[in-house]
Amino acid sequence: MTDFWIFFKFGLEHVLDLNGYDHLLFLVVLTVPYTGKDWKRILLFVSLFTLGHTLSLFLAVLNVVRVQPTLIEFLIPITILLTALYNLATAGKSKPKENLTFIGGITLFFGLIHGLGFSNYFKDLLPGEAPDKMLPMLAFALGIEAAQLIIVLVVLLLSFVFLTLFRFSKREFILVFSAIVLGIILPLLAQNPIWAP
Repeated sequence: MTDFWIFFKFGLEHVLDLNGYDHLLFLVVLTVPYTGKDWKRILLFVSLFTLGHTLSLFLAVLNVVRVQPTLIEFLIPITILLTALYNLATAGKSKPKENLTFIGGITLFFGLIHGLGFSNYFKDLLPGEAPDKMLPMLAFALGIEAAQLIIVLVVLLLSFVFLTLFRFSKREFILVFSAIVLGIILPLLAQNPIWAP
């Protein structure tokens, strides 16, 4: 049980670590289009992201999938960029119900990419054969889910403050926060090692 809590805490810290803020930025742009009344939809998206993240870790730890780290380090900011651009393009527009499947599928796919970004490091942490790795991976996934829910709650709280106290419209809130994330992610993409000759 001690190992369970060690890996749970590790998953928690992995998401909440401000030095590796790509995960945090993705969750911000995933959440800003919604308010507290959309909690079921947000919980679904966050859980799909965790599922994708965990699945790719699982496949990488078992050596089923191997991806070049440079490519993944490029694709992770691309997922954030695309989500922020989607927010900018759809801000203030009513989102039809059929978008739920589309956004859910994309979120799951983006979770796969984010999980691969951490897989090499995580693989080195897990000793033993495949069955020995299941409990630590489950604990890690639950830690990730808990941390993501903390971030989502913070974003929803910010949304409430900006919409009620500062009288932002929902569209303005989405545009401002998505633009801030774009302003952070574009320089990271420009400096990515993938552009090196």
